[in-house]
Amino acid sequence: MASPFVIVYGGSGALGSVAVRLFKQRMYQVINIDLSSNDSADHSIEVPSSLQTLSEQSTFIADKVSVILNDNKVDAIVCVAGGWQGGNAASKDFIGSADKSIKQSVNTSLIAASLAARYLGPNGLLVLAGAAPALKGTPGMIGYGMAKAAVHHLVTSLAMPGSGVDGRVVGILPVTLDTEENRSAMPAADFSSWTPLTTVVEKIYTWLTSPAECESGKLYSITTENSVTKFE
Repeated sequence: MASPFVIVYGGSGALGSVAVRLFKQRMYQVINIDLSSNDSADHSIEVPSSLQTLSEQSTFIADKVSVILNDNKVDAIVCVAGGWQGGNAASKDFIGSADKSIKQSVNTSLIAASLAARYLGPNGLLVLAGAAPALKGTPGMIGYGMAKAAVHHLVTSLAMPGSGVDGRVVGILPVTLDTEENRSAMPAADFSSWTPLTTVVEKIYTWLTSPAECESGKLYSITTENSVTKFE
């Protein structure tokens, strides 16, 4: 019997790489979608930077996934593509950073939703990455907050009847993830308040394998204090 499939969108990034590794260890076939390959995945779909529009990217990815899956279903789609962008309305790069945030977070989430509608099994899990700060105003990072708020809306909508997605849909809303990039940027920060990447991925695995542990349509804020993480 063939191993089940999991798609990790953003599987070459910090959190995505941990997700690829964990699901491989748990005997899943992993499809990575990103701008670069991840050799740890069974399949890597490299999205050319020349594909600028949402429609172009979606068509390219859908064609590649179709060939790999050959009408098989997937157990989970974990979309953790994205990136932080700062800037208020007076910032020199305000429009550019907002556009980048939309492409990184909203476009990737829409493509993941489209894949879920086609390939996610009835008991499958779609995970989209929002952000806890976007639950309220984000004056110093308006474009980023707006993009993540759109992802929150997408989670709620996809979990409702008539959305076209049969599986479960949840959003993860971290505050600060403990990545090498964040540690380099903020070396004096209190790392005990940052969430370890493995903790996030282990929780996603629990939600996948124990459906009663999560509720479809919910946004789970991830907070860490004194190295203790809560999902609420």
